[in-house]
Amino acid sequence: MYHGSPLLLTLLGPLTVRRIEGQPDHLLCSLVFVIADVVSAMLICAAGEKLKVAYISSLQSLGLHNLTENSEFLPSGDFAALVYLWNPFTIVACVGLSTSAIENLMVVLSLYGACSRLAPLAAFGWVMATHLSLYPAILIIPVILLLGYGPDAPPRKLFCQRKNLEGGNSIPSDSCSEEEAKNQLKVANVFSWRPVVLFLFWALLWSSYVLVLCGIYVQQYGGLQELFKRTYGFILTIQDLSPNIGVLWYFFAEVFDFFRNFFLIVFHGNILLMIAPLALRLNHRPCFLAFVYIVISSMLKSYPSVGDSALYLGLLGLFAYELKDMQFSFFLFSGYIGVSLLSPVMHNLWIWRGTGNANFYFATAIAYVCLQIILVVESVSAMLNHDRKLTKLYTAKLQNIKS
Repeated sequence: MYHGSPLLLTLLGPLTVRRIEGQPDHLLCSLVFVIADVVSAMLICAAGEKLKVAYISSLQSLGLHNLTENSEFLPSGDFAALVYLWNPFTIVACVGLSTSAIENLMVVLSLYGACSRLAPLAAFGWVMATHLSLYPAILIIPVILLLGYGPDAPPRKLFCQRKNLEGGNSIPSDSCSEEEAKNQLKVANVFSWRPVVLFLFWALLWSSYVLVLCGIYVQQYGGLQELFKRTYGFILTIQDLSPNIGVLWYFFAEVFDFFRNFFLIVFHGNILLMIAPLALRLNHRPCFLAFVYIVISSMLKSYPSVGDSALYLGLLGLFAYELKDMQFSFFLFSGYIGVSLLSPVMHNLWIWRGTGNANFYFATAIAYVCLQIILVVESVSAMLNHDRKLTKLYTAKLQNIKS
């Protein structure tokens, strides 16, 4: 009946059976999820402020002051926190007592720790997120990039060009901000190994601690081997084909058993195949890279939930300025509303009333996955276009200086 973390069961299990006289059932458990969502929103807000300050500093170090002065930067942290808190998906997941609120908190905690270059905090969030749902393991790449290079910045080649020109004394000094610009140039181009090594050390330490606690808890139930089989094995083999908002349940209900292992490798391999190309292309924007990884894993994970969508839609608000020219925004907004309304209707027609079949509900699941694909493609395209715009502006400025 339960295929999750025994540590989470230790925390939430007693709260599901404890009652307060005169209060609704599961009140204490609901409060835990509400607190988790509120803390996640606060961490998203704090991470957004750090990203905003770092990005404005990067633009000023490149001499693109007009972008910071003539255009109004949205308070992306506040905006992202509000999107996460008031997102209908967040509310539905909380009302449904889904543990995705705890998983989202651990993911956000890891990203916040990486943005702040707090290696122990980032390692704790990453280890716990991976322990709870396995798929956040791929976030180790953006976390390491955040710790090594710092928050998102314009393409690194622009800093290299400015550094080379400064070496040739082709750029005049600006007054008191010149020293800050030079420091920013050094930081943007140098990968700091110390926080990364600390992160790996703390990740190993937290992992050992979690395994010891789990081993003690499940010692009388078969040990760690049985734990891995019932949790991560359950995720990777997709044993439960109950209908959900994903598409894998329908596919594996229809596929022949002879080909099952092959398609398991294909679907899980799809996530792994996208890691390296995206990391190479978006290495200067590690926080946005983490957002892309989360959307991709939400599409292809074995047992998706609306809580996964709540997380990446909240993180999407962190890049409101960079993605302001993203195409199909209204189409995506309308599509998410349509799927949110039609999905419970089709599920009711099929499961409860018996007047439909699986295709009714599966159609909404396909539409939902297609919307996520469009969101990934258009957001990455918009971010790359934004980087090209910065490159053109900086190149034009260099030509004016040389002339």
